[in-house]
Amino acid sequence: MITVEHLTKCYGNFTAVDDLSFEIDEGHVYGFLGPNGAGKTTTMNIMTGCLSATAGTVLIDGHDIFDEPNEAKKLIGYLPEQPPLYLSETPEEYLRFVGEAKGIKGAELKRQVEEVMEQTKITEMRNRRISALSKGYKQRVGIAQALLGDPKVIILDEPTVGLDPIQIIEIRDLIKELGQHRTVIFSSHILSEVQTICDEIMIISHGKLVAFGEPEKLMHDLLTPNEITLTAEAGKEKVGEILSRLSGITETVYPEHQESESYTTVRIKTDMKEIYDMSRQLFKAFAGADIVLLEMALKQVNLEDVFIELTEDTTASEASENPEAIQEKPEESEVEADDSSTEA
Repeated sequence: MITVEHLTKCYGNFTAVDDLSFEIDEGHVYGFLGPNGAGKTTTMNIMTGCLSATAGTVLIDGHDIFDEPNEAKKLIGYLPEQPPLYLSETPEEYLRFVGEAKGIKGAELKRQVEEVMEQTKITEMRNRRISALSKGYKQRVGIAQALLGDPKVIILDEPTVGLDPIQIIEIRDLIKELGQHRTVIFSSHILSEVQTICDEIMIISHGKLVAFGEPEKLMHDLLTPNEITLTAEAGKEKVGEILSRLSGITETVYPEHQESESYTTVRIKTDMKEIYDMSRQLFKAFAGADIVLLEMALKQVNLEDVFIELTEDTTASEASENPEAIQEKPEESEVEADDSSTEA
């Protein structure tokens, strides 16, 4: 559905997007993750034709966004981080305007406006001024305009930012629903949100794609082993003896100062795919030795661990190679679209 090849965007000596390549299939929800200034918004603006690229290609269902912008943009619905709303208009007036700008007319325009208002649950607000709407409803109007024209691809930049918990849940449900029939790409800083909604995740750091895959696969491939901390009613020597007989343990770490000689605390790392297999093995081993386990806590890797490890590694590596690079990096919000930018 979408093919991005060797995409690069430079501003003087600063490279905002660095040789980015990936492919996105139809009918899935993709999460776009990265720290502030990573290049997410710049990439989205290029993919939607709102910003030119220094190098590379973007194909939307076979149409080059630079060579065939009209054909490509008809397939895209885009919600920028700041929704492009006309505050003096009502949602219905605004949606009719956007629909007409997209070439929708007459009865079809009326039908689509009614349909997207129903989808985004703003029908009751149709005759209120957008300026009087809450942040959540303004965001819904922004999503509604992206849905006009029945695009195959929906790109949402931080769609839940500033919303209350109930509104966030409703927007999440809407994204899931959209993903059943369309390709949806959205960026977010809420990692649990991305993990809950997305079929696949792209993590970008300093303009480079550092990970791409299903959440569970990323966690398994990039952040094993898991970790178990236990406290046993025995000395360190006896605990170590029991652990030495078990398989699947990659590392044991004992605190420098144990609070008591009558029990021992140890942190165990394991490369077992299922952490409960390791905990079961530990429980049986200590029970068989007639030693009481006073505490056993499991720590499973999560998406936040993956995100921090990947982005910190990239930052540290680039900082060591070029200490001035991070200091010179502009905020994405300060980077303005050039003269070639057009409305998606």
